[in-house]
Amino acid sequence: MLKEFDHQQIDRRFEEFKTSDLGKQLDQLQRMAQANQIPVLILIDGWESAGKGQVIKDLTRELDPRYVRVEVFEDENQVEQAHPLTWRYWQALPSKEEIAVYDRSFYYDLFNSTTRKKKQLTQGLIEIKALEEPLVQDQMLVFKFFLYVSQKAQRERIEALEEDDYRDYLLTDADYEQNEDYQASLKWFDKVLEASHTDLAPWHIVSAEDLKLASKTVLGLVIEELTAGIERIKKGRQEIQVPARQHEASESPLAKLDLSQSMAQADYDQVIEDLQTKAARLVYEAYTKGIAIHLVFEGMDAAGKGGAVKRLTREIDPRSYRIYGIKAPSEEELAHHYLWRFQTKFPQDGGMVIFDRSWYGRVLVERVEGFASPQEWERAYEEINQMEAVLTQHGSVVMKFFLAIDEETQAQRFNDREQEPDKNYKITPEDWRNRAKWGDYNLAFDEMLVRTNTKAAPWYLIPANDKLYARVQVLEHFITHLEDHLGKKKSKKNKKDKKNK
Repeated sequence: MLKEFDHQQIDRRFEEFKTSDLGKQLDQLQRMAQANQIPVLILIDGWESAGKGQVIKDLTRELDPRYVRVEVFEDENQVEQAHPLTWRYWQALPSKEEIAVYDRSFYYDLFNSTTRKKKQLTQGLIEIKALEEPLVQDQMLVFKFFLYVSQKAQRERIEALEEDDYRDYLLTDADYEQNEDYQASLKWFDKVLEASHTDLAPWHIVSAEDLKLASKTVLGLVIEELTAGIERIKKGRQEIQVPARQHEASESPLAKLDLSQSMAQADYDQVIEDLQTKAARLVYEAYTKGIAIHLVFEGMDAAGKGGAVKRLTREIDPRSYRIYGIKAPSEEELAHHYLWRFQTKFPQDGGMVIFDRSWYGRVLVERVEGFASPQEWERAYEEINQMEAVLTQHGSVVMKFFLAIDEETQAQRFNDREQEPDKNYKITPEDWRNRAKWGDYNLAFDEMLVRTNTKAAPWYLIPANDKLYARVQVLEHFITHLEDHLGKKKSKKNKKDKKNK
């Protein structure tokens, strides 16, 4: 892409327009996107000293400032370093009423890699895909611009900035290093751009030799792309599309599960405290090693998720974890991609988070109750797998527990809750209504378990007709999984230490 670029043969269609007139056209389109609940994300990347700040200023000058945000991503702080690469970009995503402009985007770290290895490119693109692709599929318009300057023009910009009163802020080592290493940087940038250029989120290479023309070109291209994108999305919403199914219901993990397994109270009393103490020690060890733990609890209503969580965390330092009981999304959460509200709750390295119901609601309650379209919940399986893969590749632990009970046990527990004054808050008319869809939910449970059970982020199926047995099973799986993860970490560290000797 960059290799074939000719600064003499550039797009001049918008040269005769006034920047302010283009800005006013974009302002009108901003209101159209807002009215149609279409979020817009604009990435401004490129060479250092290419004039990104000026382009962003011209791009946003005429827009309603209440609904446009410019996010400047400097070097990562300690909190951001303690999360996967794309975590901080998830936090700043636009709502369905906003345009967000990223000065340095989630491609920045990849563009400015010092190693420039094929393996790093592959891994970086996996993480970026797990962010960008779901956004585009969820009808966010993503526009990507790379501001391109020649080596000579970049050097002249650097020399001009050296005379600026704010040179200490405007110039960094990266500016000088890129210019000195221009050809190698050009070759690497080209690889990244070509590998991440897609039909729905293409890169636009814009010559920034003439900054005024660069601003007009970016404005003009955003106007064109936004106009086409709004029409495409409006048309797509009017067309009823049935997605091609990627799953055949050939196996039922729940049907194979022996729900009769139980444990005597005396046996439970004999082991529970030791298991809880061991779990607490492992969580502390993970904390000391900077390993984040993500736990998901799903299952039938009244399966005992809350009780299992309570016993799991009994001896764990409460300062080290957060528990989120996931309810229906708020207005703010509905205005974002469905994964956004979970990304904002993920712990930094060393922390632990427990979700009582989770992002799997997309393929469970939202699927069965019709809150998500077939297209939305069908693509969610892959989106969820990608997100969990990013977490585990970062070094985090992801464990998912599914507590299963039979229909008769659920009915008995519902009746018990209604009759016990200290428990009747747990039962609602909606719980009884959901029982009428037992078969639909079981089909959704089975498909979820089959399609999202991975080696790195496994599902642990817990027979929960007997609460004591279920609680011990959760603890034992938690301990085994965490021991295995910590053991692998130790093994890798030992190998690294031996290699360095």
